Amino acid sequence: MTRATKTKFVREYPINASAKLLYPYLSTASGLAQWFCDEVNVDEDKVYNFFWDGRNHFAEMTSHRTNRSVRFLFLDQNKNTTPDASYIDFSIEASELTQEQFLKVVDYTEEEDVEELEELWDNLMQNLREIVGG
Repeated sequence: MTRATKTKFVREYPINASAKLLYPYLSTASGLAQWFCDEVNVDEDKVYNFFWDGRNHFAEMTSHRTNRSVRFLFLDQNKNTTPDASYIDFSIEASELTQEQFLKVVDYTEEEDVEELEELWDNLMQNLREIVGG
C-alpha cells in the first residue's frame, strides 16, 4: 500500500470578529454546518461527521482552547485513527501591533493541488466572514 503524500496548507485570514463570536463557528456542529460543509453531526462518542460532496468524513476534536483554537483529526470510515492522519487546525490570533484578528488555518490533507486548496479556503473564509459580519 503506498501512502499518499500530504500537503500542509497554512494560511492566516484577517477576520473582523471577536474570538468569542468566532469560536462557536469553529467548534460546534451547528456553527461549522453554516460555513464549512453541508452538514455536521456529532455522535454519542463525540465523533464529528462532516458531510460534503455526498460523503461522510469522520473526525475527532483532539484539542481545543475556548475562544482560541480547535483541531479536528480525521478518522477512517470505521471511525478509527490512522497513522499520519489528516487534520484541520483553527487558531484565532490577534496582532499585537494592529489589534487585528486573524483566523489561522492549518489543513494537513491528501489534496496536493495547493491552488485548489487556496481557492477552497478563500471561499470558505468568504462564507464565514459573511456570517460573522467580518
